Amino acid sequence: MKELYSGNAAIALGALEAGVTLAAGYPGTPSTEILENIAKSKEIYCEWAPNEKVALEVGIGSSLAGARTLVTMKHVGVNVAADPLMTFAYTGVNGGLVLISADDPGMHSSQNEQDNRYFAKFAKIPILEPSDSQEAKDMVRQGLELSELMDIPVMLRITTRVAHSQTLVAAGEPVQREVRNYQKDAKKNLMVPAFARMRRVDLDKRHEKLREYSESTPLNKVEMQDNKVGVVTSGISYQYVKELLPHASVFKVGMTNPLPLDKIREFAIAVDHLYVVEELEPFMEEQMQIEGINLVGKELFPVTGEFSPELLRQKFIQAGELASDGTEHCFNDMPPVPGRPPVLCPGCPHRGVFYTLKKLKLMVTGDIGCYTLGGLPPLEGIDSCVCMGASIGMAHGAEKAVPEMHGRTVAVIGDSTFMHSGITGLLNVVYNQGNSTVIIVDNRTTAMTGHQDHPATGRNLMGEEAPEVDLEALCRAIGVKRVKVVDPLDLEQLKDTVKTEVADPGPSVIIARRPCALLSKEPEGPAIEVDADTCEGCKACLRLSCPAISVTDDKAQVDPNTCNGCGVCMQVCKFGAMVKGGNANA
Repeated sequence: MKELYSGNAAIALGALEAGVTLAAGYPGTPSTEILENIAKSKEIYCEWAPNEKVALEVGIGSSLAGARTLVTMKHVGVNVAADPLMTFAYTGVNGGLVLISADDPGMHSSQNEQDNRYFAKFAKIPILEPSDSQEAKDMVRQGLELSELMDIPVMLRITTRVAHSQTLVAAGEPVQREVRNYQKDAKKNLMVPAFARMRRVDLDKRHEKLREYSESTPLNKVEMQDNKVGVVTSGISYQYVKELLPHASVFKVGMTNPLPLDKIREFAIAVDHLYVVEELEPFMEEQMQIEGINLVGKELFPVTGEFSPELLRQKFIQAGELASDGTEHCFNDMPPVPGRPPVLCPGCPHRGVFYTLKKLKLMVTGDIGCYTLGGLPPLEGIDSCVCMGASIGMAHGAEKAVPEMHGRTVAVIGDSTFMHSGITGLLNVVYNQGNSTVIIVDNRTTAMTGHQDHPATGRNLMGEEAPEVDLEALCRAIGVKRVKVVDPLDLEQLKDTVKTEVADPGPSVIIARRPCALLSKEPEGPAIEVDADTCEGCKACLRLSCPAISVTDDKAQVDPNTCNGCGVCMQVCKFGAMVKGGNANA
C-alpha cells in the first residue's frame, strides 16, 4: 500500500530500509526533517553535529568502520563540509555513504542559490537526483549500493520542492543491518602525499567506471514518444515537463554526474528539437554543448530562481511547442500579492537587541539565523550577513583595517551559530589581539530551522539529556577576559553594557540570554494595553516591528492574542501609554 510522504520523510524511510547504521547532519532548510524523522525510529544512531564539516567527518568514520551511513545538510552546508569531502573521494568508503545536499532554488530560506551539482563534479563523485518522494526513498538504497560498488561517496541532491512536497511512496523490504569488517589499509585511507598521489590516479579510474555505469544504469532512462520534441531533464523539472508536454520524448537523467553523454547524443539525434530543462545552472547543457549537441537551454529557460509549471508553460509557448489558450494571461493579470516582509516573532528576545544597536548607530556585522530579520526595516539593527560564523571575523577585520572603527563596531551571532563556527572566529580575535565585542543572542535553541538542539542546550537529537556547554566558561577559556550576561528585555541594561564593552579595549562577549518566545509555554506577562488618553500617536512603538502593535486613528493598538507581555514596548514609549494589562493573554 502506498502512503503520502514528503521527500525528506521518504529519505528517512529509505535509510531505514537500506540498513543505515549512523546518520549525522546539521539542521538547515530544506534538509532538516530528514534527521528528525530518522530520530523517531530509534533503529539508527543519529546526531546533530555542531556543523556540517563535523557531521561529514563523523560519517566518514562510520563508513570506514564498515557501517552504511547518511549525512544531511542544506546546500551551503556543503561549502563547510567541502574540505573532508574532497579527500574522502580519494580514500573511498567501506560501508556505503550518501551525502544529502538539499539545494534551495529561489532562496526560500537561504543566503544564496548555489547549484551543488558542481561540487560533486569538482569532487568527481556521482550525483543522484530524485524527482519525487518514491525516487528519493529508492535512491538512498541505490546510492549506498553504488557507493560500495564504486568505492566512493555518493551525493543525493534534492531541491526544496522535492524535499517538502508529498507524493505516494510504496514501502520496501528492509535489508539486514550489517556492518562490514574493518581492515587497516594505510595506502587507501591515510592521505599523506605518497599515498594520496596513488589514490588520485585511482579516483580517475573509478570515475571512468562511473561514466560507463551512467551509460547503462536504469537511473538514466529514455521515454520515447513523438520524435518532434525531445527534452533532457532531471529532478522536479521532469514532473513539470511530463505534465506540460505529455507527447514529447523525455530523457530523464537520474544520475547527473557523470552524465551519460553517449546515450544523450543518441537521444538528441532521434528528435527534431532538443531542449534541456534544468533548474539553476546549465550543468548538463554545458557538457552537452562541448560534445557538439545542438539544443535549446538557458537562452530560453532562466538560470536563476525556482521553476514552476506556469513558468515552463510560458517558455514552451514562447518556443512554439505549446499553443496559447490565453490562460497564461490570467496569472499575469492577477493583482500582486501584498508585500508581507518577514518579521521577528512577537516577544522575540532579540527585538530589543537590534532596536538598541540601531539607536547606538554601530556598524553591526550579523550572522545566519532568524535574528537576521533584525536587519530589515524598521529595526535595521544589522548591517551585513554573509555566512555561518562570519560575523565575528568581519568585525575583527573591520577594526584591524580601520582602527577608527573601534568603539563603533559589534558582531552579533546566535548561540547555535556560535557553536557551528563562531568559536574559531572569537579565538582569532583573542589570538590576534583584536578589540571586537561579540553579542551572542542566546535563545537556547536553533530557532530558525524549528528548534533543534545543539551542544549548549543540554539535549541531543535522540531526546536524551546531554552535557551542556557553558558559554561563559567557554569564552573565558578561549581567552576573553570580559564576559557579561544581560537580559535582552531590559533595554537600559543592554544599552549600557553594549556602550561600555564596545568602548573598552580588548575583546569582550555579551551574552543576551532569553529563551525563544516560541519555546516558552507561558507568556512573559499579561498582554500590554494602551492608555488611549496618554497615547500621543507618535508611532515610536512601531519602530520595534512587533506584529502585535498597530496604529489606528493615531492611537497605538496591541493585539492581546499576539502580545506575549515582554514589555519592551513599555520601555520605548516616552509617554507611558503602554501599560501592563490585567489579564494574561486570552
